[in-house]
Amino acid sequence: MRSIINSAFRLYLKMRYRQIEEFKMNPVKVQDELLMYLVDNARRTQWGKEHGFSGIYSVKDYRKQPVVDYTLLEPYIKKMMYEEENILVRGKVKWFSKSSGTTSSKSKFIPVPEDNLTDCHIKGTWDTMAMVYHNNSESKIFQQRSLMMGGSLQHLKGTEETYIGDISAIMIKNMPIIGKPFHTPDIDVALMSDWEKKIERMAKIVSEHEDVVAFGGVPTWVVVLFKKILDITGKDHMLDVWPELECYLHGGVGFRPYRDQFKEFIPSDKFNYIEVYNATEGYFAAQEYFGTDDMLLLLDNGIYYEFIPIHQLDYRNPDVLSLQDVEVGKQYALVITTNAGLWRYMPGDTVTFTSTFPFRIQVTGRTKQYVNAFGEEVIIDNTDKAIAETCSELNAQVAEYTMGPRYFGQEAKAAHEWILEFEKEPECLDVFNKILDDNLKRLNSDYEAKREKDMALTRPHIHKVPKDTFQRWLKSKGKLGGQHKVPRLANDRSYLEEILQFAESNR
Repeated sequence: MRSIINSAFRLYLKMRYRQIEEFKMNPVKVQDELLMYLVDNARRTQWGKEHGFSGIYSVKDYRKQPVVDYTLLEPYIKKMMYEEENILVRGKVKWFSKSSGTTSSKSKFIPVPEDNLTDCHIKGTWDTMAMVYHNNSESKIFQQRSLMMGGSLQHLKGTEETYIGDISAIMIKNMPIIGKPFHTPDIDVALMSDWEKKIERMAKIVSEHEDVVAFGGVPTWVVVLFKKILDITGKDHMLDVWPELECYLHGGVGFRPYRDQFKEFIPSDKFNYIEVYNATEGYFAAQEYFGTDDMLLLLDNGIYYEFIPIHQLDYRNPDVLSLQDVEVGKQYALVITTNAGLWRYMPGDTVTFTSTFPFRIQVTGRTKQYVNAFGEEVIIDNTDKAIAETCSELNAQVAEYTMGPRYFGQEAKAAHEWILEFEKEPECLDVFNKILDDNLKRLNSDYEAKREKDMALTRPHIHKVPKDTFQRWLKSKGKLGGQHKVPRLANDRSYLEEILQFAESNR
């Protein structure tokens, strides 16, 4: 029976893939029509009235609107959270996704109205499945089981039916009925708020299922789950537990530092790693073909895209480019207009295009996660690659890391300061340091120039911390599990000082 159901899904996903090919061939037309649809739906909202949406009849008209950040949207979103209607979008919104991109104590809440949930996040999931089946028509994702590691939900006090939580939890809670038989564990366990208890329960439940073929989640927490499963089962690797594993859907953080570790968990050349870009603000992109390192920008799922050249981020009036104006290889900050009521909003992500027909991207980092204390302009994409290449060369594995500046002092020259947690330590940390430095020079010419003859920057300074330090630090901040992630880079020493102090006090 399940085989018949899988065949039916295969036919449906084949039709969905034809729609993907349509927006690939007509990207600007699809995007422009989508924008005017969004504007038309919002003319009578509070935001639409205040911003003159009644006079917007073209893309050119709309592009006169201001680019905004969360600070400007926050008062409107708070009204929506306390059940006021017709604020940023029509009607009342029940679900709000909690931004967990950093470990900041201040959270952002993004509306998830019904249209956004079904026509963006869930639709993006169907798009991803269409691409998976397009690559592998024999896939059994809708014949056996998949495991998705999500966060948790909580009711907002003072409201009747407002709920807040990770976007992954909102999606699991609202999973289409037709998908539930193919999901493990059950929804009650998947949405448990106590992360350590959830990991224990999940590990026991999923260890009993031999038919898991796909899984998804933030790499950090998948590693924690896999270690627990192997402890319970006594198996050597995950293929002994789930022999028919096909693929892993990952996103949210750069995967390069984790790749060698996952190869030990899943020692198979046939296993596929599929990157998806499902952010708190929307489902933006997904890897179209196995074995590639970029993602297809999804153009018909409720999001209109614009881009600011990265070097203009600090300009008072930066250029805001339409899709047809971007160039391959250049870095841009993302600006989005969505069916969640985000109007020319900057989510804080940076991307580069690998292709403009069709439009394919790589996520390069965050607008606030970079190090440019000395003009070196280092981004997460640089450090992820440098770490991965150094580990590969020295047969080491880095579990987690963060990096920031060490400023000039009376007895110290300027440098980059790293905190590294190893899964597999290198034989010599000094050799690791040198090769990491060399790799970063090769990947970033600005960094290389600042390192010339140690004039502006000296060699990196590395702190090695015990295993699980970063996980325990996140727990101490109430940020364990779900979509919470370690901040890779910061242009100040706030994370460095905090984590070093935590490591020292917990030795």
